[in-house]
This record gives sequence, C-alpha cells and structure tokens, in this order.
Amino acid sequence: MSSRKTKSRNLKKAVEHTTRSERETFLLAENLARGFKGTEVILLVGELGAGKTIFAKGIAAGLGVSDVHQVCSPSFTLINIYQGQYPVYHIDLYRLNKSPEISDLGWEDYLGQGVIIVEWAEKIPFSLRAIRVELQIENGDKRRIRIWSE
Repeated sequence: MSSRKTKSRNLKKAVEHTTRSERETFLLAENLARGFKGTEVILLVGELGAGKTIFAKGIAAGLGVSDVHQVCSPSFTLINIYQGQYPVYHIDLYRLNKSPEISDLGWEDYLGQGVIIVEWAEKIPFSLRAIRVELQIENGDKRRIRIWSE
C-alpha cells in the first residue's frame, strides 16, 4: 500500500493511497477509523465495485464492531446500524435518485450520535462537513483511494 498527498478541487489537501487487494482497502479504512472520536461522517464515492462496502467494513472493524461480516451494503434497507465503540450508521443512497427522497430519509438526525458512513454520497443534495473518500478502480484488485479530511 502506498500513499501521497494531492490537492482536491477545493484546494484542501488529500492523501492518496493505492491498495492492491480488498484486504489492503479494509486495513486502510480500519486504521483510519481507529482515530475517530465518534461523531464523524464518512462520504464514500466510487463506481459500482470500487470497494465502498469493503471500506465501510474496515471502518466498522476499526470502531470495534465485533462481526464485520454483518456489515453489508444497505441498498434495500437504506440504513443499517451496528454497535461498536460508537454506534455506526451505514447508509446507502444507491436506489435513491431524487433529492427529496434523500432529504426525507431523516439520517441527519444521526449527526453527532455516532459515526455515519454514506455510500453513493455524491447524491447528497446539500453540503456536509465530512471525511470524503473517493475510490477508483485501477485494474484487477488495485484501487486508488483519495481521502479528504475535515
């Protein structure tokens, strides 16, 4: 796994990582989560199969969720809640296409109540203070992952 710093569109510094397996992606997220204070919002962006759910599992592991095999993409339930060191609210916006559907979910009520992970976060119609994670498929299991911190 390698990393380097880049600049994002809004001139904030991002750390760029390259992972070469699902396990490396998982471990990157797990290590990131170990420094969380319990109120973070993580916005995951990337195409289908980029590793958003693997990243979410790593975050859950880093927060002490005992069975990360339970962590799955909540595409149909929309929100899954896991208990670790802090509550983990895992949200998937894949099936939602309209801003009112996303706004009406009510997940903003969880802000400050635990760690919120949002897959397909590019669909959020409002700005939000968060850690942004962009996952990009390179080739095979290789991923380029850019992380912009708050």
